[in-house]
Amino acid sequence: MGRWRVRLAALTVGLVWVGWAAGPRFDEARRLYDATDFQQSLRVLNAIPEKDAEVHALMGRNYFMLADFKKASEMLEQASGAQPSNSDYALWLGRAYGRRAETSNPFTAPGFASKARQYFEKAARLNPRNTEALGDLFEYYLEAPGFLGGGMDKAQQLAGQIARVDASEGYWAMYKLAAERKDYSRAEEQLRRAIDVAPRNVGKVIELARFLTRQGRYQEADQSFERAEKIVPNSPRLMYAKADLYIKTGRNLDVAKALLERYLNATLTPDDPPRAEAVKLLRKVRGG
Repeated sequence: MGRWRVRLAALTVGLVWVGWAAGPRFDEARRLYDATDFQQSLRVLNAIPEKDAEVHALMGRNYFMLADFKKASEMLEQASGAQPSNSDYALWLGRAYGRRAETSNPFTAPGFASKARQYFEKAARLNPRNTEALGDLFEYYLEAPGFLGGGMDKAQQLAGQIARVDASEGYWAMYKLAAERKDYSRAEEQLRRAIDVAPRNVGKVIELARFLTRQGRYQEADQSFERAEKIVPNSPRLMYAKADLYIKTGRNLDVAKALLERYLNATLTPDDPPRAEAVKLLRKVRGG
């Protein structure tokens, strides 16, 4: 069920930041979160004496980014309990339980996976136009076995709903379905359509490069990276993706090393891969 977990390159929903009584302290915690200083953001939030749903939700997201998925789910449970009609809170709670399922033992994983599905479904039901919620629910249906509520038929049906909300995301869903069925010709067609509809979506262009790399079409993959670089020059996300693929294919290792060094000195956001992952890749390319 790896691919239905939270997507750090192209695929996170923004929390609906609401001004409230905590004022400057909450704003400071949000700024720290956006700058990926999750520990300090938590310190600021813990110092707020009266915590409402927004505070608990941001605490949950900080714990999520720190890979403490138990605490993340606890905080997000409080946020969702206080505002049960908030689609984003339900979505993040589903993500927290999804990660708990992936990181727990075989006895507890099914229960956490079922909770993830229930919250993804709730998030999509609360806001049928929440493309992030629809996307995560789609990934769950696509990857989870039938006894946990997954299934290709459910994914296929949801893909139609996604397409009615967002054409590019609809093509993306059809790409995923075709790839799962190993219909790679149709998969590529649908992915290219997704990019044509939303040409500035760098995440989808990066995915095309990954797809082409898996097909051994390295020159075309590099052309996709060049396209992405024109869309968003100096994108940390693109640096990481390019270095990652070069290392996996044993190509351009000096370029990969330079890209990772630039990445580690870049200003990152929660949407970018963690610095720790870049450090691991850099050690790998250095042979350490």
